[in-house]
Amino acid sequence: MPLWQGRFGKALDKATNDFNSSISTDSRMFREDISGSVAHAAMLAKQGIITPEDGAAIVAELGRIRADIESGSLLIDPNAEDIHTFVEYELTRRLGDAGKRLHTGRSRNDQVTVDLRLYLRSQIDEVTAQLHSLRTALKEKAAEYPGAIMPGYTHLQRAQPITLERHLGAYCAMFLRDIDRLNDARKRMNYSPLGSGALAGTTYPIDRTNTAAALGFIGAMKNTLDGVADRDYCVELAAALSLVMVHLSRLSEELILWCSWEFRFAELDDAFSTGSSIMPQKKNPDIPELVRGKSGRVFGDLMGLLTMLKGLPLAYNKDMQEDKDAVFDAFDTVKLCLTTYIPMVETMRFLPENMRAAAAGGFINATDCADYLVGKGLPFRDAYKATGELVAFCIRTGRTLETLPLDEYQAVCALFDEGVFEAIRMENCVARRGM
Repeated sequence: MPLWQGRFGKALDKATNDFNSSISTDSRMFREDISGSVAHAAMLAKQGIITPEDGAAIVAELGRIRADIESGSLLIDPNAEDIHTFVEYELTRRLGDAGKRLHTGRSRNDQVTVDLRLYLRSQIDEVTAQLHSLRTALKEKAAEYPGAIMPGYTHLQRAQPITLERHLGAYCAMFLRDIDRLNDARKRMNYSPLGSGALAGTTYPIDRTNTAAALGFIGAMKNTLDGVADRDYCVELAAALSLVMVHLSRLSEELILWCSWEFRFAELDDAFSTGSSIMPQKKNPDIPELVRGKSGRVFGDLMGLLTMLKGLPLAYNKDMQEDKDAVFDAFDTVKLCLTTYIPMVETMRFLPENMRAAAAGGFINATDCADYLVGKGLPFRDAYKATGELVAFCIRTGRTLETLPLDEYQAVCALFDEGVFEAIRMENCVARRGM
């Protein structure tokens, strides 16, 4: 029986009931639903709204219901409208009238958003822990190749020499910002809507500060309409997770390139690669490709949330039932990607000799050659032009700046001397830039 049965004279159409139900999505929040109900029942008893005996019985039985669900001895009924209905009916089945008193001074509108905030709080903690692990994996991988030089790119063209440590460090910086964003959103959402009721609060003398503290919230939300209608935190989290996927996707794109025969900068462990059904020579980087593809799924979750919310009047509307599918999927997808990505990074290997050869062949020390002439007193634009002529000559003759004889340098600019070879040495180019 639905919680709202008294108003209606006939049963809900089965197809409509199935369409209305959210149990398949929100059943994962049973722990949070029970925690919120425990805090609410304890507060009701403390305020004298229900008897201490009923309060104690409700709290104890809710604990047993949780244990029974976790052990598998109590199965969540897929025909229940939602997890809140299931828990309340199970409590009432066990306790009778005492169980019916649990919902005093509360609406499903504030109950569902309490559950969601509690659940997403734990999800944030899981994802940030994974991001810390990924940053550690990237740092440790870079440390395996100290001083390894590679080309840095702009426009996917070889630009200037850098180290592998600096390149992977850029992703560490991105993931640290992701952690900060998620934690910042966590702080902003960490206020309790419990006590907002359906939208206008309740006439019972509840203590919202008490339940907020019991559930680990910073405090209670000030406006009751906002308490039940706010889903900004879902959007913020989906946006933060979208940026996580942007960063994972960018790294994935580079790993895909680096594992190709055209680059050969890196190689994935066999445990994180697949082959072809027809081409026996293939070793495909499926994991980074899948992560790159799944980024669009998380972006879609964000767009779905924004679209769902954009035209809603205050306060609660059934449209908001769509919030959980989207934000749960965003978290599930990111966690799945990170679960696979971290050990992939830990086990992959880099090929520093190939990276060094690519750096040497791309004239990425040309800027340092021009800077050398500037150090001799030549204006930068003249030094730039002279170095450009040297690069063009090297391309025509199949040479590099390192292998070009000094007399060829001096034919372009008399200011060149033997010191230019130290100036354009890759290790020195990297060392002079620091960081």
